[in-house]
Amino acid sequence: QPHCVIVILPLSLHLNAAGSGPVFEEQPVNTIYPEESPEAKITMTCRARANPPATYKWIFDGEEIDMNAQKSHYSLAGGNLVISYPHKGKHVGRYSCLASNKYGSVISRSASVQFGYLDFFSSEERESVYVKEGQGAVLLCAPPPHYPAELSFRWILNEFPTFIPLDKRRFVSQITGNLYISKVDASDSGNYSCIASSPAISKSVFSNYIPLVPLAERPIRKYPADFKVKFPDTTAMVGQNITLECFALGNPVPEIRWKKLDGPMPANHEVRMAGAHLHLNNVQIEDAGAYQCEALNSKGKDYHSARLSVEAVPEWVEYINNTEKGLGSEHAMSCEASGKPKPHIRWLKNGKPVNFSKKCGMYQCIAENRHGSSMAMLSCVSCAPTFEHSPVKRELAARNGRVVIECRPRAAPKPTISWSKDTELLHNSTRVFIWEDGSLEILNVTRADEGRYTCFAENDRGKANSTGSLLVTDATKITLAPANGDVKEGEDTALQCAASHDPSLDITFIWALEGQVIDLHKDSLHYERPLNGSSNGELLIRNVQLKHAGNYSCTAETLVDNVTASAYLLVRGAPGAPGGVRVLNKTEKSITVQWSKGADNHSPITKYTIQFRDAYSKVWKNASTWELGVGNRGGLFPWTDYEFRVIATNTLGTGEPSSPSPKDKTLDSFPVVAPSNVTGGGGTNGELIITWKPVEPLYYYGPNFGYILAFKQKLEQVWRYVTVSDPQARRYVHKDSSIPAKTEFQVKVKAFNSKGDGPYSTTAAIYSADDTPSKAPQIVSGKALSSSTAIFWWSPLNQSTIDGYEVRFWRPQRDPDERDHKVGVSYNENHTRLDGLKPDSHYYIEIRGYNSAGYGPPSDPLQIHTKRSPPKQVPRVTKKYNRQTVSISWECVKPQENEAPVDEYRVLYRKQGHSSGKLYNTKTLFIELPLRSDGNYVVEVRAHTEGGEGPVGQIEIQKTNINFFIFFPVSTYKLCFFIFLHLHLLNIFLNVSIV
Repeated sequence: QPHCVIVILPLSLHLNAAGSGPVFEEQPVNTIYPEESPEAKITMTCRARANPPATYKWIFDGEEIDMNAQKSHYSLAGGNLVISYPHKGKHVGRYSCLASNKYGSVISRSASVQFGYLDFFSSEERESVYVKEGQGAVLLCAPPPHYPAELSFRWILNEFPTFIPLDKRRFVSQITGNLYISKVDASDSGNYSCIASSPAISKSVFSNYIPLVPLAERPIRKYPADFKVKFPDTTAMVGQNITLECFALGNPVPEIRWKKLDGPMPANHEVRMAGAHLHLNNVQIEDAGAYQCEALNSKGKDYHSARLSVEAVPEWVEYINNTEKGLGSEHAMSCEASGKPKPHIRWLKNGKPVNFSKKCGMYQCIAENRHGSSMAMLSCVSCAPTFEHSPVKRELAARNGRVVIECRPRAAPKPTISWSKDTELLHNSTRVFIWEDGSLEILNVTRADEGRYTCFAENDRGKANSTGSLLVTDATKITLAPANGDVKEGEDTALQCAASHDPSLDITFIWALEGQVIDLHKDSLHYERPLNGSSNGELLIRNVQLKHAGNYSCTAETLVDNVTASAYLLVRGAPGAPGGVRVLNKTEKSITVQWSKGADNHSPITKYTIQFRDAYSKVWKNASTWELGVGNRGGLFPWTDYEFRVIATNTLGTGEPSSPSPKDKTLDSFPVVAPSNVTGGGGTNGELIITWKPVEPLYYYGPNFGYILAFKQKLEQVWRYVTVSDPQARRYVHKDSSIPAKTEFQVKVKAFNSKGDGPYSTTAAIYSADDTPSKAPQIVSGKALSSSTAIFWWSPLNQSTIDGYEVRFWRPQRDPDERDHKVGVSYNENHTRLDGLKPDSHYYIEIRGYNSAGYGPPSDPLQIHTKRSPPKQVPRVTKKYNRQTVSISWECVKPQENEAPVDEYRVLYRKQGHSSGKLYNTKTLFIELPLRSDGNYVVEVRAHTEGGEGPVGQIEIQKTNINFFIFFPVSTYKLCFFIFLHLHLLNIFLNVSIV
C-alpha cells in the first residue's frame, strides 16, 4: 500500500491566536447540465471555514479562471462558481476551488462539468416482426444518441400507459433496451414501442411502433434454452449496487439459475426479474470472481459465465483528522491509503506541490486513483496564552479520593504553568502534583482542600490565568455486594447490589459482565433493573443462557467517585460442541472417527452422536451413538468423500454439533452398478448407435471410471468390445459400411474403474441405421386455391422406409433476401396445403422423403401460378329501414389492374358480438334482409374473387319494436279513448308502438 510521511519542524511565523486556515465544508461535485435546461446557469459549490474569512479562486483544466475577462461567463457567489449561459464547446472539463487567507491556501477536489442530452428516436417506420407461435422473439429498441450512458427502458403495448408486464416469459434488458419474449403466443400480437429514459436529465423519448405478428403453428414445436442476453465482464466499485443480466429464449419457457464458480454466492445477492437479474448490494472486494447463469428447459440447457472485478476509491488505512499544530511543535502526519488500482500519494502546500524551503502554511495529503481521491490537511499557528475556550472548571471530589483539575490554555509556543490555592502558591509534594501538561492532581482529598484554584500560563507572546473551585463530598460505599450464583440454563436469577453516597449527589449503578458494560436496553430480553429505590442496584437475569456465565461487577457511581463489587455466576447447561473431529483409518466401506471432548457446561456428558454426509448430499445423517471418543461408521460407499461431525448430550440436553471433519475419501473398489436403459438405433447408413443412462458418480467406486460396450449381430457367436473412457458418456456410434441396413444387434454395457470391471447390463436388441430413401415421390397434381394458398398431391412411398416428407417451394424470380420455404409432412399423408404464397406468382414445388438415415432424392418440380389478389377497396355499405325489412346496398368494388375481378359478393348477417350468422351470396349490389327484434345486428359485405375475399365493409342494424296500426272513425271517440288507454298500458308492459 502507498505510504508517505511528512514532518513539520519548528517554524517562526507569528500569527493571530484567534485565527485559523481554511477548512472545506463544501466542495464541488460532478455535474451534468441538461442541454435543454430552462435554467441557463451551472453552479459549482465551494465553502471553507476560515478566520479571517477565505477568498476564493477557481481552476479550470489546470488554468486559473479570470473572472474579470471580457464577455466572461464566470462569476463568484460567495465561494461558489456560477457559469452563466453554459456552452458545450467552452465549459466541459474539470474544475477545482482554491480557498486562501493569511494562514495559507487549500485546494478542493476536482469535479467535472458535462452536458447531458437524449435525442429523439429515428422517425423511420419500424418493420413488422413475424414469429411462429412457440418460438422466441427479440424486438430491438435501438436507443438514440445520449449522454450520460445510463438509461432505463420500458416497453408499451398499443397505447400509453399500457406497459409490458415483465415475467419469466418477457424481459427488457436495461443495457440495450431490447425486449425479449422467450416463447411467443397469440396474446403477444400488437404494436410495441420502446421508452428510453435518462435519470440524469429527467427526459424520456418513445420509438415508433413495431408490429409483432404471431403466426399460428400446429403443433407448436419445442426448442432448447438459448441465451440471447449475456452479461459481459464487469467492473464494479466497492459499495456499489450492480445488476448482472441473463435471459434465454426457448419453449417451454426456460428457468434461469445463478452461481459463483469460484466460491459461494455473496450473502448480499438477490435474484430478481424471475431469475433474469442477479443483483449484488454493497459490493465488496471478496465478491469479485466468475459468475455463471444457466438456462434450462425440458429440451436442453445453455450456459454463460463472465468475470466480475471490484475496484475501490482511495481510503485511509487509519482515519486521519484535519490537524492544527502550534508554532515550535513537531508533528508527523502519516498518509497510508488503500484502493484499487493502487493509489498515488502527493502532497500540496498552500495548494501547490510541497516546497520545504518555505515556512508555515496549509499542507494537504492527497491519495488518488482513476476512481477518485481522499484528502487530509495540517496547519500551524502561533499565539499568546488564552483561556477563552477552555477556562478552569469547578470540580467535585470525594473524601480520601483523587481529583485532577485541568489547565489547557491555547498557546504557541508551549507556555509555563503554575498554580495557587486561594492566595497560596502551590508546589509539588507527596499529595499535590503539577503534571507536564499543566493539570493539577490532589491525592487523599480532605475537607481542607476545598477552595479556589488558579492556573497561570505564560510564554514569550504573553500571559493569562483562569480560576476554578473544588468542593469535597462524602465517599460512595457498597453496602450490599452481589453473591456468587449457580443456575441452570433457562432459569431466572437475581444479583443484589446496594450502596450509600453523598445525599447531594445522584447515584447510578452500572453492571458489567467480564468487563463489558451490559446494555439493559439492547439486551432487555434477558437483563432487567427493577425500580425499587435509588440506592438499590439489583440486576434480574431472565432465561439465563450459557453466555451469561462469568464475573459480574456492580459499580455504584456518582458525579464524583465510584466503587465496585463483583461476584461469579455459574450456569449449567447442555454440552458444548466437541472438537478435533478427524478420521483415524478407513476401508472401502467404513471409517473410524476420533474427536476430543467439548465443554460439559458443569454437567457430565452421557453420550455422543456421530453424523455424516457425502459429497452428493447437503443433509446430515445419524451414524451411531457412542459413549467414548472414538466411533466407527460402516455401510459407506467406496471412493466417496465424507464429512463427520459429533454432538454431545448430558442430562440437561443436547449441545451444538462440532465443526465438520476434513473431507476424507473411502478406499476404492470395483463397480457393482451397471448402466441402465441401454437402447439406440437410427443414424446414417453403416452406423450402429448405442445409448445408455450413465452411472451416477456415487457409484463410480474408484478412479478412471468408464464403460465397456459389447455387441454382436444376432446370429453371430463372437462379441465385439469397445471402451469408452468418459464417465458421463451416454452415446456411442459404431461405423462400419458393411453393416446391412436395419440389422438386429445384441448389445450390453458394463462399467469399469482402476480396480476392475462391474456387471453387465441386461442385453438389449438394437437395429443398425436404415438406408436413406432411394426413390423420389411422384407428384400427381396441384393447383392454386387463391392468391396465397395452393394444394398438391403425390403418390406416397413405402411407409416402412420413411419417417416423413419434406416439401420445398420457391419463386424463380424472387427478392434477393427471399429464401426457399420448407414444410414437413407426416409419412401417412399424400397431399398438403401451402400457405403464405405471394399473389400472381410462379412457384416450383418439389417433395422428397426422409428417415433417420437422411433425405432421399427430390421429385421433379411442379409449377403452379397463384391467383391475383382480391381488390383492396372496402365496400361502402348503406341501409334503409322498411316496415318489416331493411334494404342493404353498397358501392361496386372496382379491382385494379393487378387485382382479380369480382365474381360475386358475400353478405354475412350476424348478431352483434357473435362471429357467425347467415351468409348470402349475390351478384347484385343490394339485398333485402328481415328486421330482427332480439337485439342489434351487424351486416358485413365482402367482394369475392378467385384470389380470395377482399376487405370487409360493415354497418350496424338497430333492434326494432312491433308496430300495430289501428284506425278509428271520429264518431266513435269514446270507444277509441277507452281502447287507446288499454293499448297505452300494452305499450308500457309489452313495448308495443301505437300510431
